Amino acid sequence: MTTNGTAGTASPLREEEVRTGLLSFLEAKTKQEITPDQDIFADGLANSLFAMELVVHLETTYGIEIAGPDLRIKHFSTVERMVALTMRLAGQGGPGDRD
Repeated sequence: MTTNGTAGTASPLREEEVRTGLLSFLEAKTKQEITPDQDIFADGLANSLFAMELVVHLETTYGIEIAGPDLRIKHFSTVERMVALTMRLAGQGGPGDRD
């Protein structure tokens, strides 16, 4: 989680920053250009092992915990879905895709 310079106070996540960060991470890992709505699993750019790497990356980068129903592969299929999940778990998004 980022801090805003005030001791103990975290800056709110911004969707665009999360989106840009995820695109950079994925493009570095896959060596492919990725669009926010591209299904990285359907396109063969990721597998279930890589999904676990995504979980660890999201948790450590954005200070969230992904557990239970949120571990479904559908939450990691596109950058937009990962952004929505991250924002929701950080307490800054809507109810999102929860089931």
